[in-house]
Amino acid sequence: MAVHTVTPSQRAAALVAGLAWPIAFVTVAAVSFTVFFPLNEVGGPDEFARRVLADERLFRVGIAGYVVNSLAIAVQAAAFYVVVEPVDRMLALLAASARLAWALTWMIVSVNLFMVLRLVKDGQPALARLYVGGFDTYYVGLPFWTLAAGVGGWLLFKSAYVPRAFAAVGVIASAWCAACTFAYYVFPGFGDVVNLWWFDTPMVLFELALSGWLLFRGLRPSRSAAVSPAPL
Repeated sequence: MAVHTVTPSQRAAALVAGLAWPIAFVTVAAVSFTVFFPLNEVGGPDEFARRVLADERLFRVGIAGYVVNSLAIAVQAAAFYVVVEPVDRMLALLAASARLAWALTWMIVSVNLFMVLRLVKDGQPALARLYVGGFDTYYVGLPFWTLAAGVGGWLLFKSAYVPRAFAAVGVIASAWCAACTFAYYVFPGFGDVVNLWWFDTPMVLFELALSGWLLFRGLRPSRSAAVSPAPL
């Protein structure tokens, strides 16, 4: 099988993609665990409203963090498209589109959090708490992330830009997350059998490891990208 050279544009895009995902992950993890998740532990609506208004600036920083996460995901989608487009343009476009839909998920979450502030200030803390307490939007968007990661993993496997065994782990992790998510849709008790944190954790670890590979090892020459026929 012929070996095809990786272009400078692909190498540059790989670095951008490798950097964008850790930025997205660190940002969303930081604001979720320090700002929003603790609010789910607050006792009643009035105490919830007091906590939000007591440090409104921190709450707004959390919203900004989610927007930064969306931007980083969008950048990653574009950069990864450049990396894998020579392998299969249609599948590369599908992966990029699915990841952009995933970015849109976090934009919707951010809009909901602005609604929390509005409702709290309007004296409707019980309704406001519904917006911050149920991250249902996340689970609606999760299949789009699994599609992006799964198709991306397949393109990496097909191209051998990274070790194929490594790319296969990404495909399997994505399939696991998709299966768990749809099972959760149909069977609400599934979350008691398989912890919600287990749905996406393998996929998160794969994408973080992939980011490290792209940043420090880069792309290997492709062994499957299509070759244009020589002009007659």
